[in-house]
Amino acid sequence: MKTLGASGALALGKADAWDNPGLGGVRIWDQHAHLGQVPGDTPEERMAFLVKCMDRVGVERLILSQGYSDDRHPNPPEQFRLENDRVMRAVKAFPDRAYGSVYISPALPEFSIQELNRCVRDGPMVMIGEIEADARCNVPAMDPIAEWAVANDVVILQHEWLNALGNQPTESTPFDVVELARRHPKLQIVCAHTGGNWELGIRAIRSTANVYCGLAGSDPTNGYVEMAVRELGAERVIYGSDVGGRSFASQLAKVEGAAISDFDKKLILGGNLRRLLEPVLRKKGYKV
Repeated sequence: MKTLGASGALALGKADAWDNPGLGGVRIWDQHAHLGQVPGDTPEERMAFLVKCMDRVGVERLILSQGYSDDRHPNPPEQFRLENDRVMRAVKAFPDRAYGSVYISPALPEFSIQELNRCVRDGPMVMIGEIEADARCNVPAMDPIAEWAVANDVVILQHEWLNALGNQPTESTPFDVVELARRHPKLQIVCAHTGGNWELGIRAIRSTANVYCGLAGSDPTNGYVEMAVRELGAERVIYGSDVGGRSFASQLAKVEGAAISDFDKKLILGGNLRRLLEPVLRKKGYKV
């Protein structure tokens, strides 16, 4: 294994790591990727680097959001617009390898609806999020965003965490995600990190069927995927890497090394995400 990229963020797996005949024909779709911490001076150059990494480890397509993550905490509207434009440039340069996901915040509800219309309804993007920490996702201002998502068959990727030292006041937890999902039972929402503390995060979302376990952004710990499949069913577990903050290789290892069936691995690595995205992809005339 070799490490490339800013601060070693994008470790590349060996090309033969996926020559496992038991996983023949697997189509890997990554639901959680960013251009931040990726080499390159433009969105196009950064995406070109990601494509090289994807080719090495067998990732067919990724969902890209947040541009360079040049956040100001809180972000003004023009920052969100800039980051979304960066993502659309990257996706336009590699339309067969990436789809875009719109970056918004419930702290800016009216502007967020405008960006949803600009980037998803009238633009090329197919997903919402990763929604970050400008406001917790259980606030009332999140309801119009959730209603828009349901009406337009769009999935939300929500950042959440369970910090051992305490979350930021505006940072969501899996419990906040569950509260939102129960208010909007037709909403499809992915916990970006399943709390980081996945043993607690998986239990938090277990009884809420429209909440999915995102595997991105934590260490490739033994037992994580096995517990998620046991407690939620493989249909509610979705692979993502969180590149460039994490590597494709380390996050793929969570699934590749898990003691689960090859069928379940195929669902987690791409089948579940394609199923969730199929309605919006078909509306836009994209290939599933």
